[in-house]
Amino acid sequence: MSLVPIIMGSRSDLTHAEAIAEGLRTFGIASEIRVASAHKAARYLLDLLAEYEADGQPTVYVTVAGRSNALSGLVDANVTAPVIACPPYSDRFGGADLFSSLRMPSGVAPAVVLEPAAAAVLVAKILALGDPALRERIAQAQSQATETIIAADKALQA
Repeated sequence: MSLVPIIMGSRSDLTHAEAIAEGLRTFGIASEIRVASAHKAARYLLDLLAEYEADGQPTVYVTVAGRSNALSGLVDANVTAPVIACPPYSDRFGGADLFSSLRMPSGVAPAVVLEPAAAAVLVAKILALGDPALRERIAQAQSQATETIIAADKALQA
């Protein structure tokens, strides 16, 4: 069973991280929320990543950091597993802070997914590459979403 670390840049990102963890739980995926700033505690973050990498259990990491998102790049540059950046949107900066999640140096490639539930789905799809039972749970969730849309359309037409 995989463990998905959800690493926040600060405690202010907790609501966003908890939404990702909840989405992962719907697929039966274990996660662990941690706080480790790339700017304020880089050595601590690198030590944490070294522990995860030595364990070999994490096969996907999710990072949650706004403003200047060095966290996602630093994590991606120091692990071999995929990294999904899910930065919280801030009205304060009019979305401009998201650019720090979109542009990374050569060789650093975290995926960027803005919605916590969608980040959880991407984690599930990555893990499902080697897990037929998880692939089936994803297919069931997609089928339920389709049924919900069709039911809403039928109700509208009635």
